[in-house]
Amino acid sequence: MPKPPNSSNFKLETSNPQGRKLKILAIVPARGGSKGVPGKNIKPLAGKPLIAYTIEHINASERIDRAILSTDDEKIAEVARRYGLDVPFMRPAELATDEATSLEVVIHALDTLEERGERYDAVCLLQPTSPYRPAGAVDEAIALFEKERPDSLVSVRKIPDEYNPHWAFEIDERNRLHIATGEKKIIPRRQELPPAYHRDGAIYITSVACIRKKNSLLGDDIVAFPMETPVLINIDTPEDWEVAERVFQV
Repeated sequence: MPKPPNSSNFKLETSNPQGRKLKILAIVPARGGSKGVPGKNIKPLAGKPLIAYTIEHINASERIDRAILSTDDEKIAEVARRYGLDVPFMRPAELATDEATSLEVVIHALDTLEERGERYDAVCLLQPTSPYRPAGAVDEAIALFEKERPDSLVSVRKIPDEYNPHWAFEIDERNRLHIATGEKKIIPRRQELPPAYHRDGAIYITSVACIRKKNSLLGDDIVAFPMETPVLINIDTPEDWEVAERVFQV
């Protein structure tokens, strides 16, 4: 496995100018019944179950107050417990379908914990299918979230210049090309392209207020958390798994 970079792009002070430290709940969503890569959440990747990589990031965190697994699968729960992740409830079957959304899964977890007297300020959603995160990135993302107090924070990765939306075209009904972003003139040099980013799936942080009041994991005020990684790993297909194998076995 390659050695992760020491940190992401942000270096933040640990003090919080806006008041008290936020109470952070980390949720690892891992349902059974994966179709693209069967059993992927606990399938061995370079000698460890896939989910173990995300749990290790949680175990290394100093800013997560509580971390739980949300799953409908007893085998996944057993592996998660073995690596130190709590499984305080099992996810109902209706929230383990292809149609179930991450928002529904998070709300179910919050509701279940609140019934037991547990309340949190924000949720940090860490998907096991995005196992490669720079060392310390989770805590740096939480620190940025606490500093900015947005609706949400999303980890992102820079889009290669050749795929920059300012160089992307749409084809109209007359078979004519138009720049997808609406400009009339093509930006001639890559040095003049504005940086563009896409979500990498590794870290999502959302305030509980946004989840409850806006019924959203993103909201309107979204802070970017750029991360530098050698390659995008977001496992959904056998081809994605092959990429992960190459990266983690180096």
